[in-house]
Amino acid sequence: MPDFAYVALQHDDRIARFALDSTSGDLEPLSDVKVTGGPAPMVVDPAQRVLHVARRGANIISSFGIDPRTGGLESIGEVSLPTDPCYLGIDRRGRFLLSAYYEGRGVAIHPIGPSGAVMDPPVQRLETARGAHCFQTDPSNRFAFVPHIAGRGPNEIWQFRFDENTGRLTPNSPAKVSPAEPIGPRHYCFHPTKDVVYFSNEQGRSVTAYAFDPTNGTLSAMETLSTLPAGFTGQSSCSQIRILPSGKFLYAPNRGHNSIASFAVDATTGRLTPTGHAAAEPVPRAFNFDPDGKFLYAAGLESGIMTGFRIDPNDGTLAPMKTYVVGARPMWVLTLRFSAS
Repeated sequence: MPDFAYVALQHDDRIARFALDSTSGDLEPLSDVKVTGGPAPMVVDPAQRVLHVARRGANIISSFGIDPRTGGLESIGEVSLPTDPCYLGIDRRGRFLLSAYYEGRGVAIHPIGPSGAVMDPPVQRLETARGAHCFQTDPSNRFAFVPHIAGRGPNEIWQFRFDENTGRLTPNSPAKVSPAEPIGPRHYCFHPTKDVVYFSNEQGRSVTAYAFDPTNGTLSAMETLSTLPAGFTGQSSCSQIRILPSGKFLYAPNRGHNSIASFAVDATTGRLTPTGHAAAEPVPRAFNFDPDGKFLYAAGLESGIMTGFRIDPNDGTLAPMKTYVVGARPMWVLTLRFSAS
């Protein structure tokens, strides 16, 4: 049974769908899914039954049932929103859909119904500040973080306690982490086995590793490293950030320098060592790995082309493979694997 890859194309009003060969890393185009209203961030529930996508031009979150045999998508529900979300997440138990709102200045939590579809009304809408850009729960499902970029936002990470039974947030203590410099925390990912969380910094053009206190649900900065090569003086900013399922390597694209920075992750401390940069299509905003963590797929926002890279298992560096014309303004890349039944 093949793996599948999905690319949300905001200006084409569709989700491109591919079969992913787990041996070669090659992608085979399948039929697209029409999604009007500018599809952008996507997320799949833990059971991989339902894909949710935010239609940012329509202020709607739509839910699609996934056919595990073909990777096909079938609409099963949607909810209307007062503004457009820039990020979607799901709590670790798969009961609540989490959404962050950049211009909407906050976050919302919607229940997920028995069919797996998002439902109205939300259990909570919470105003934070302009520039809210990500929203996830920690592995214990008891805590959550909402980073806000700098300049247009307050340059803060808001820390919350999350009630997995009600889906509601309450401020943690302290309520915020404020970087000393205006680096603009944007997206983050948890180390798969260690108490470390990694943030991409949009304005700082860097990544920061934070020690995570799993008892109190709070963050403390360990180190910040640039995502750019020494001597680069042009315009650039960071976008998404992801760590391999193995926890060995971390990646963060540079929008402007048009590259993907790679870092080795220390097996004991979780600290980072830069390992290089791979040239990417113009404005590499969205990327993801195959389910085995052998390949990386990065889409150029301006070019509409996605490049497949082979990940070196020894040092995590990226070697380009094939390119694929995916369409206008790719905003999210997602991959899935279904077990044979």
